[in-house]
Amino acid sequence: MAKIEKVLIANRGEIALRIHRACHEMGIRTVAAHSTADADAMHVRLADEAVCIGPPSATESYLNVPNIISAAEISGADAIHPGYGFLSENAKFAEIVEAHDIIWIGPKPEHIRTMGDKIEAKRTAGALGLPLVPGSDGPISDLAEAKAIAAAAGYPVIIKAASGGGGRGMKVCTSEDQLETLMNQAGTEAKAAFGDATVYLEKYLGNPRHIEFQVFGDGKGNAIHLGERDCSIQRRHQKVIEEAPSPVISQAQRDHMGGIVARAMAAMQYRGAGTIEFLYENEEFYFIEMNTRLQVEHPVTEAITGLDLVREQIRIAEGHPLTLRQEDVIFRGHAIECRINAEDARTFAPSPGMVTQYHAPGGMNVRVDSGLYAGYRIPPYYDSMIAKLIVYGTTRNGALRRLRRALEEFVIDGVKTTIPLHQALVEDPEFLAGDYSIKWLEEWLARQEP
Repeated sequence: MAKIEKVLIANRGEIALRIHRACHEMGIRTVAAHSTADADAMHVRLADEAVCIGPPSATESYLNVPNIISAAEISGADAIHPGYGFLSENAKFAEIVEAHDIIWIGPKPEHIRTMGDKIEAKRTAGALGLPLVPGSDGPISDLAEAKAIAAAAGYPVIIKAASGGGGRGMKVCTSEDQLETLMNQAGTEAKAAFGDATVYLEKYLGNPRHIEFQVFGDGKGNAIHLGERDCSIQRRHQKVIEEAPSPVISQAQRDHMGGIVARAMAAMQYRGAGTIEFLYENEEFYFIEMNTRLQVEHPVTEAITGLDLVREQIRIAEGHPLTLRQEDVIFRGHAIECRINAEDARTFAPSPGMVTQYHAPGGMNVRVDSGLYAGYRIPPYYDSMIAKLIVYGTTRNGALRRLRRALEEFVIDGVKTTIPLHQALVEDPEFLAGDYSIKWLEEWLARQEP
């Protein structure tokens, strides 16, 4: 066992504040590693210590490994929490952290590396018994091989970059005569975005939902699942609203798939938090990827299980066993999260700038994860998400009513936000009925008046 005394938070924004709060509740001191643009950020103000690690550019600050390691050594931090994004799924960074005798609050580097390579992740998932989308077993560069695999899987197929995500290096192919051109385009995009032109091919599912399972392992062969989240409300492959549990998954399906993913993580001897993502169509699950980190949407899982996921990450990093056994996990009620972005709700153009007024909604079972305050200037250099609104209810309908009320109370003036978009969505009959897929939001947006 290793007792963590001081954690360097290698991130920014609401997740950095979330980590700080969990640490302080555990009696752990915090160090905020920040760029010059974030000198006035809330987590920097609240941390026990702050170390500037570079200028506004993420490449020179939040992705600057030598500067982050130096900040940890200068401050005497004995652990690093990477949050999500930035270096959270960088296996080399995790190895460097551990090589400097600093505790890495995250999965084993070899698991980050395996699951970060989508082709290797698919192979590993198949070997662990997870259901796969039909397609290539590995990278594809030969056109004849691609044609044979596509014909076997059936058109349409999707060509994907082996590295990265966010929709870059992805092309949907509806017929054989398009295949060569789209493979070349996907490879070119992947090379430009991720430095790796490798692509693979899968059956394209027509109208699936995006269902993911939260998992936790202690690194010693014990693992549990914490149920599923439905993340199907997406725009350009970016999640907008998440809820737990999914409106369409039965308890029997939850137990079945949850058991499969928990056993897979136990077999891997996986350590810490992870999320296994599936496409779900016609009551069948198809593995797409695993995220070896905390997810943005982790609060909805916390709401229905009562488990503090960041606290659990820290405990496991210290060498403790899991807090719960699978039979101890009880799912109660329903939770919904809205991602609030500093963007125009119609055009989605970024809207950085000064927050002139800020009022977070409150009341029973309403949670806001945000580093905003009146007078804070939202910098233009980073992701536009500025807040997460999470509500909980004993039923889904109850959670929706609470969400509607909380959105009415939420005040962020001085910049444009996506709060009006969420207010419109919670009035839509199809969303209220839980009748949506990963394509639903973009189709809904296309129907709105300009």
